[in-house]
Amino acid sequence: MQRRTHRLLAAGALTAVAALGLTACGSGFSSGDGAGSGSSAAALTSSDDPLSILIGSSGSHETKAVSSAVADWSKSSGTKATVTAASDLTQQLSQGFASGKPADVFYVSTDQLAGYAKNGSLLAYGDQLKNKSDFFPTLVKSFTVDGTFYCAPKDFSTLGLIINEKMWKEAGFTDSDVPTTWDQLKTVAAKLTTSDHVGLALSPQYARVGAFMAEAGGSFTNADGTKATVDSNANLQGLEYVQGLLKSGDAKFSSDLGTGWGGESFGKGQAAMTVEGNWITGALSADYPDISYKVAEMPAGPSGQGTLQFTNCWGIAKDSPNQKAALDLVEKLTSTDQQLTFAKDFGVMPSVKSAADTWKTDNPDLAPFLDSASFAEGVPNQAGSADVVAAFDSKMSGLKTADAKALLATTQKQFAAVLSQ
Repeated sequence: MQRRTHRLLAAGALTAVAALGLTACGSGFSSGDGAGSGSSAAALTSSDDPLSILIGSSGSHETKAVSSAVADWSKSSGTKATVTAASDLTQQLSQGFASGKPADVFYVSTDQLAGYAKNGSLLAYGDQLKNKSDFFPTLVKSFTVDGTFYCAPKDFSTLGLIINEKMWKEAGFTDSDVPTTWDQLKTVAAKLTTSDHVGLALSPQYARVGAFMAEAGGSFTNADGTKATVDSNANLQGLEYVQGLLKSGDAKFSSDLGTGWGGESFGKGQAAMTVEGNWITGALSADYPDISYKVAEMPAGPSGQGTLQFTNCWGIAKDSPNQKAALDLVEKLTSTDQQLTFAKDFGVMPSVKSAADTWKTDNPDLAPFLDSASFAEGVPNQAGSADVVAAFDSKMSGLKTADAKALLATTQKQFAAVLSQ
């Protein structure tokens, strides 16, 4: 099993949720007339100017890998290019847009996309990508605003069920007992709960609990993202399922276990299972190397299988004087071979279907994460949605005794207000 050598709780693919409250809307960006101002219908700009690439790196391995790939492209294309790992990506992007001299190419998280698009900061180049049809459809949807595909998905993560193999065997379970339904998950969580550890631990946030809402058929919006559907019966069913596990004592939030996230609870032996993404492999390898574990797809709920996905894209600045070279670079960075190299270098999952089989062959124990791509649901990407999700998260730690229906009703009003703007 491939292991990442650095902790990834809130970096890389998780940036879409970790940056809640920092969504790019309002002042600080170049003015424009909405999504249309970023349209790629016009000819791309071209010049001899070098390219600047700004990334929100998860660590030295990612920075080195991206820098190496850009250097190779620069050598073959003849265009100079420089990679900078941002100390605060959101702030540095904002400063660049405000000055009229943004980086040419940069990471964009889903919660930032709509704000940048609305303010005319992004070039909508998605339809010009030669490999457009190779990206997983759910990822394309995450970077589509008002029907316009803006940018190439860089890589992605999904949530899976992580199981401590030692605790699993001690409970008398075998591989055939890995839960595939909610009822089965409830049963194994109860049997795995002892005086020493809880059956299931997860972080108190939409980015984990939301997977159960998806499994019940729920989401924050309708299919085209134009109407808030937070207070649906499906979302209520998902929340109440998690609430039931919390009330029985067979599941606990990481905050109730005194840890910062589910992966830490799992690594410390406080839980036999957790719900996390493939970034957990690096954290466990670095901090808890003696833990033996296996990965399974999330159990199906009343509506079937469901999970959440997290991703960034390669944004290209509308104000870049060399958009043509920037597009060529992005196509290089999202090519099959390059994505497989990135996967080996810093553990991400490729965003293109053509790399899937090779990645699963190279990472057989992690295959459930990539197999979940077909039923994964992206986090909300509407302008202002991050603030609503942050408010939702602020109440999650009290879900055990909360009025779940009232919580959803409050969030419904907040999200509806955002969509009406």
